[in-house]
Amino acid sequence: MLRLPIEFEIGLRYTRSKRRKAVGRRDGFLSFISGISTAGIALGVAALIVVLSVMNGFQKEVRDRMLSVLSHIEITAPDGLANWEPLAVRVAEQPHILGVAPMVSSQGLLSRGGAMRGVALRGVLPSDEGRVSELPRQFTVGSIDDLKPGEFGVALGSQLASMLGARVGERVNLIVPETDLTPAGAMPRVRTLSVIGIIDTGHYEYDSSLAVMHWQDAAALLRLHDPSGLRVKVDNMQRAPEIAANLSLMIPQALWITDWSRTNRNWFTAVQTEKKMMFIILTLIIAVAAFNLVSTLVMTVNEKQADIAILRTMGASPGLIQRIFLVQGLAIGLLGSLAGVALGLLIALNIDVIVPAIEAIFRVRFLPRDVYFISELPSDVRSADVVTVGLMSFGLSILATLYPSRRAANIQPAEALRYE
Repeated sequence: MLRLPIEFEIGLRYTRSKRRKAVGRRDGFLSFISGISTAGIALGVAALIVVLSVMNGFQKEVRDRMLSVLSHIEITAPDGLANWEPLAVRVAEQPHILGVAPMVSSQGLLSRGGAMRGVALRGVLPSDEGRVSELPRQFTVGSIDDLKPGEFGVALGSQLASMLGARVGERVNLIVPETDLTPAGAMPRVRTLSVIGIIDTGHYEYDSSLAVMHWQDAAALLRLHDPSGLRVKVDNMQRAPEIAANLSLMIPQALWITDWSRTNRNWFTAVQTEKKMMFIILTLIIAVAAFNLVSTLVMTVNEKQADIAILRTMGASPGLIQRIFLVQGLAIGLLGSLAGVALGLLIALNIDVIVPAIEAIFRVRFLPRDVYFISELPSDVRSADVVTVGLMSFGLSILATLYPSRRAANIQPAEALRYE
């Protein structure tokens, strides 16, 4: 039968309770505090994995919902994009481009009765919009094909329609930044629109502010003869900045090109900063739990001085004594790290079940739709985060064992046995 090296056998034995009549209570207490140290590391690791997974999920969910409405890349012109069809064909022929569609983008005010709301006005070409966004599939009432040029129909975000009390078939008034000259002076341009559909993107900001028209109608209201730009969809959203830079080399210099990461830079920068700060804060929790090993091992060394002296008199080297307590500390750190990873994965992978259950029990709502971008707590477990957290926890455990193990190695047998 294969036996473990002596330092492994003794070190692992010290992590467990040896219940003898004379010293049962003492060894039981040492085993108890070893368990507390292990549990502290496990909880810290689990908390960090869950928080990172939730923040990854939150970022991914919001980003995907935003990009279901926004463009990966936009090519715009200040006064309208003349001869846009040939340019759209050229852009569509470039590598990594999945679709191109014209757009008109502006701001306006929608009113109905006594209610008035600011809106993001978007003009689209219904036949091409499905190539660049999920908008055609987000109609809960009506269809994007109901947007006919010259009929001045509009599709509203679900929350916006609710705020205005507007339903399909009813009329709303749109005020755009353009003005008309009248005998009374310059007056804002007002147009009555017919609601032809309701859109639900799952993103509160857009559901509460989005108004979609046919691009020709939107251009007519804004006194444009052409679309204000092109929307471009790429095969890999993470490479959108690189693809946009390549496109900038083949389009006229008078045109502006931007990608989704620049359009929403402040939001994504804030999320990344918050994620880094949470990582640092929760790492300190793991560090506190890991360095509890110092007190645990120091107490073990003090309680085992007689054993250390006997081993030394039997010929054990200081290095062997040091390795015994290194094994004990590393066993606690490894067990705590593995348990924390398992617990963290269990919670993170089932958070869509755990959170609703907590909300139902305590009758609370963690993410109200009118406050947050999303109303459900998402989770995106990434293997790189899990491995990083596990290795970091184990590394801190190694650091925590160095001082107690060296102290044990320096104990002199005569001093240890003097009072025994």
